[in-house]
Amino acid sequence: MSDIVLGGATQAEIERTPLPPTYLAAHLRVEDADMFLGVSDKDVRKSLRVGRVPMPELAPDEVVVAVAASSVNYNTVWSAMFEPIPTFRFLKHFARQGGWAKRHDLPHQVVGSDAAGVVVRVGSGVRHWKAGDHVVVSPAYVDDQEPASHADGMMGAEQRAWGFETNFGGLAEYTVVRASQLIPKPAHLTWEEAAVNTLCAGTAYRMLVSDKGARMKQGDVVLVWGAAGGLGAYAVQFVRNGGGIPVAIVSSEEKAAAVRALGCEIVIDRREFGLTDRAADDPAEAVAIGKRLGRIIRDRTGRDPDIVFEHVGRATFGISVFVVRRGGVVVTCGSSTGYQHLFDNRYLWMKLKRVIGSHVANLQEQWEANRLFELGAVAPTLSAVYPLAEVAEATRLVQTNQHIGKVAVLCLAPETGLGVTDQELRARVGADRLSPLLGAR
Repeated sequence: MSDIVLGGATQAEIERTPLPPTYLAAHLRVEDADMFLGVSDKDVRKSLRVGRVPMPELAPDEVVVAVAASSVNYNTVWSAMFEPIPTFRFLKHFARQGGWAKRHDLPHQVVGSDAAGVVVRVGSGVRHWKAGDHVVVSPAYVDDQEPASHADGMMGAEQRAWGFETNFGGLAEYTVVRASQLIPKPAHLTWEEAAVNTLCAGTAYRMLVSDKGARMKQGDVVLVWGAAGGLGAYAVQFVRNGGGIPVAIVSSEEKAAAVRALGCEIVIDRREFGLTDRAADDPAEAVAIGKRLGRIIRDRTGRDPDIVFEHVGRATFGISVFVVRRGGVVVTCGSSTGYQHLFDNRYLWMKLKRVIGSHVANLQEQWEANRLFELGAVAPTLSAVYPLAEVAEATRLVQTNQHIGKVAVLCLAPETGLGVTDQELRARVGADRLSPLLGAR
C-alpha cells in the first residue's frame, strides 16, 4: 500500500488496494500506566513502544490516512509519562458515549497529534474528500452534533485532542480521523515539513491572531516564552507577519541563533534577568524577576509588553502576569512546567489585565493558518527528523527540552524530501526559507 499511495496512484488504484489488517504505530500499553509511580525521571523511552496494532473499523464520518510523516508534541510527552493522569482514562470516558466511540477503549493507545499523508479510504458520509488527496490533520476532534461546536468548534464539551484524548493518533503508518479534521497539504512542502505545523501553528494562530485570542494588532509588543520551541517559533512568525514586535525568551545562545533565523530582532536569554526556580512558588520572587525583565523589555522596545504568549506555566506565569502592561493580555495554552500557578493577583485586578485560556484551534482558524504556509508567509519550524522506529528517542528529546522548533517523524515516507507536488512554488518561495531551523540543536 505505501508504494502505491506515496507513488502517486490514482483514486481508483488506491481504492482497489486492500488495507493491511495491522499497521506499525507508536503506542502505550495500559499495563504500563503505573510504571512511573515514585520515579523522578519518567523517561518516555521506557513507556513508548513501536509495534503492530489492529486497523480500526471506519465510521461514516471518518477517513483513513496513510501517514507519510508526523511529529512530536508535548502532549505525547504527557501521554508517555502518564501525567497528569493516564490518558487511558480519557479513552474510557469517551467510550461511554457508545456507538463508534467504543472503539477507542483499547488496551493500547496510538499517540500523536500531527500528521501529513494521503487519504486512502473515506466513510460513507464523507463528501468533500476522496482517496488520493494529500492532507494534513488538525488535532481538534470535534463533535458536530453539539450546539456549541457551531459557534466555535473548540467550545463543545465533547471536543477532544486527537491522539491524546482519543485513540488512533498520527505517530503511525495509518490513522483514522474525522473528515472535519482534514486540511489540504501545502503542495510545495515535503511530507516532513508539512507534518510539523498543524497543532503548534494552529494553536499559536488562535492565541495571537484570532478574535478568540489576544487579537494582536500592528505595533503590539509580544513577549514570547520558549521562543525557540514548537509553539514559540510559530508565535514569533505570526507576530512579525502581523506588524507586531516579538520579544523572544530563550535559554541558550543556540536557541537565540535559531530565533534570529526566524527574523526576531529582540532576543533575551533568561539568564539576563535571573530566572530562578523560586519564581514558581514565591509570588514576591516572580515580581522581583518581572521587574528586571520589564526593565530590559522597556529598554529595547520603549514599553511594557501588550501581550504575553504563555505556555510554560508554573515556572513563568507569575512573571507574565506582572510584566504585561496595564490592560494587557496574558494568553495561555498550556503548562509544561506545572499546572498550579501562583501569582500576585493585585497586579491582575488593579491594573485591569486579562488572562485568556486558549486551546488548539477550530477548523476555520486551522485553514487560515495553513493558507499562510501555502503563501510562503510562514515557514515550518522543522529542526530534526527521526524514523518511526526511533520515535521514543525523538520524544525524549522534547521531554528534556533539548530540541529546537519541531521534531518530525517519518512514518511511511522512506526518506526526507518527498511529497512536493508544486516545485515551481517551492522554487519561488525559496527552499532555503522553508526550513530555517533544520539541523539546529
